[in-house]
Amino acid sequence: MSSLMMNARRALIAAAVCLGVASWVHAADVPGGVAPPKLVVVVVIDGLPQEQLQKSYDLLVPNGFRRLMDKGAWFSDAHQAHAFTVTAVGHATILSGAYPYQTGIIGNDWKTRDGKYIYNTADSAHKYLDGTPATEDDGVSPKLLQASLLGDELRYATNNASRTFSVSGKDRGAILMAGKSGTAYMLSKKTGRFTSTSYYMDKHPTWWESYYAKKPQDQWFHQRWNLLLEDPKAYQRALPDGAPWAAVYNNMTSKMGYMYGLGEVTPGPIYYNMLIAGPFGDEATAEFSTALVKGESIGKNPAGATDILTVSFSSHDYINHNFGPESIQSMDHLIRLDRTLAKFFDMIDGQVGRDNVLSVLTADHGFMNTPEYSTARGFDAGRVDPSDTRKAVNALAEKKFGIPNLVPQHMTGGWTIDYAAIDAKGLKREDVENFIAAATLEQPGIAFAFTRSQLERGQMPSTRVATLVQRAWHRQFAVDLVVIQKPFYYFQAKRNTPQAVCSHGTPYSYDTNVPLMIQGNRWIKPGRYAQYTETVDIAPTLAQILNTRVPSASEGKVLTNALTGVGDSVR
Repeated sequence: MSSLMMNARRALIAAAVCLGVASWVHAADVPGGVAPPKLVVVVVIDGLPQEQLQKSYDLLVPNGFRRLMDKGAWFSDAHQAHAFTVTAVGHATILSGAYPYQTGIIGNDWKTRDGKYIYNTADSAHKYLDGTPATEDDGVSPKLLQASLLGDELRYATNNASRTFSVSGKDRGAILMAGKSGTAYMLSKKTGRFTSTSYYMDKHPTWWESYYAKKPQDQWFHQRWNLLLEDPKAYQRALPDGAPWAAVYNNMTSKMGYMYGLGEVTPGPIYYNMLIAGPFGDEATAEFSTALVKGESIGKNPAGATDILTVSFSSHDYINHNFGPESIQSMDHLIRLDRTLAKFFDMIDGQVGRDNVLSVLTADHGFMNTPEYSTARGFDAGRVDPSDTRKAVNALAEKKFGIPNLVPQHMTGGWTIDYAAIDAKGLKREDVENFIAAATLEQPGIAFAFTRSQLERGQMPSTRVATLVQRAWHRQFAVDLVVIQKPFYYFQAKRNTPQAVCSHGTPYSYDTNVPLMIQGNRWIKPGRYAQYTETVDIAPTLAQILNTRVPSASEGKVLTNALTGVGDSVR
C-alpha cells in the first residue's frame, strides 16, 4: 500500500469521525434493537485440538478458556472443514467464512507449475518496519488473499470508522485475520519484537516506540521452562518428558527445564528465534496485545463504531510439533496459556467493560499424535517419506508409458503431473491420471488419491473426505493429484536435521475438530451446543450480530440457536 493510499485511508477515517457517523451504535437505530459490541475479540490458538481442552478441563482457571466454555456458547463438534488443515488455510477461513478454494490460501506455501515457490503472504513490495534484515522474499501483505474478511465489510458498513487490529507470532496468523483494511503486527524472530510492514503504515506509532524502548522482549532471556503446577499427579494424564522421538529445536531437549537463549551471553538470534517455540512466546504476544489495546484505545472507537481485535497465539503449534499433543510439554503449555488468557481477558474487561465485549475463541487446526504413541496404542501408524512414494510411482509410470519423471514435484497436498509430456506422447490425460492414482494407492501409508479431472468436473465420491478435499482444492494453484495418507500416518522427509515429530494437515477428525466458543451475554445464549459446526460459521454469525454484510465468499451458516432474540433453527 503506497503512502498516498495510506494517507487517503487515514483521511477517510478522520472525516468519518468528524462527521460523527456513530448513529448505528444506538439500540433504537439497529435491527432487533440490540446495539452491537464496542469490541469483538477473536482469539485463535494455533494447533489446538478440541480434545486437549476436554482432557484438561478440571485444571483450567475460571476466566481463561472456561470463561468461554462455561459462560459462552461452546460448540464442541466444530471443525476446520477442509482437507489441508494448516495454519494459513485455517486462519483464512475464520473471518472470511470461506473455504480455501475461494480464499486462494491453499497452504502455508505452494509452488507454481514451473516450480516457483510461493509463500501465502508473500509481497516483496512491503518490508518489515523494525529494522529486521529483509530479502526479496521477506516482504508480506494480504496480497494473495482473494476474499474479503469481516473487518473489511465492517469498515465499509461504517464508512471506514470501524478498525481491525491483528497480532500473531506468525505473519500468516496476523495478516490473514486483518484482511485488506486492518492493521497487522507479527513477531520478528530476528529481533523478538512485534512489528508491522510498509503495507500497513510508514512507521510504527509512538506507543510502539515507547513500549520497545524498555526491551520487554528480553525479559525471558535465560529463564527456564519448568512445570507450572506443583502437584505431579496433575500431569499423569500426559506422557512423561524424555520421549525418545521428541525433536531438538534451538537447543531445546526432550526434558523439561531447558533455558531460553542457552549458548548466548546476551539476547541474540538463538534466543529470539526460540522465543515463540515455548510458553514465553504466548506471554510476549499477550503483553504486546495489551500495549496495542491501550495505545490505540481499541474498543473506545472515537466514532462509536465496533472495533475488531484478533490475537493468534502461536506457541502451542510449535510445542505440539516438537513434542506431540500427548506430551507433558503440551499439557503444561496449555495450562500456562490458560492463565495467560485469563490475564488478557481481565485486561480487556478493564479497558472496555465486560458487557461491551463479544469474545470468540477457536483454532486454525488440530493435531495428530506422534506415530510412535499411536503404535503403542495398537493403531496402524507410521512415517512415510513422500519422495520415496513419488519415486516408486514414477518408476511404475515410466514402465507403463515410457515417460520418465511423470510426477515431477511434490507440493502442498500432493503432486504435479507432466501434462506436456503426456500430450507429446499422444496419450489421454485422464487415462494417465487414473494409472498414477491407482499406483499411488498401492504405496505404503496412502489412503486416497484424487485426480485433477475428478476435481475439475466435481466427480468426487459422496464421502466426507472427498468433500473436504474439494473445498481445499483451487483449480489455478493446486496440485494435479491430491494424496492423502492413512489415519495416524505422517508424511516426513528423510533428513539428517531434526524435524517435527508429528504434524497436521489431513481431513481426519484429530486435525479438523477444533474449539469454537462465543461469549457475550447481550448477544449469545450460554450453553454447550453439540451440533456439527464449522469455523466458516463464525464470520456470518458475527456479521449478523454486527448488522453488516457477510464477507464476499462466505459459505458459512449463522449459528442462530446461540443468538439472543433469535428463534431456534436447524442448520
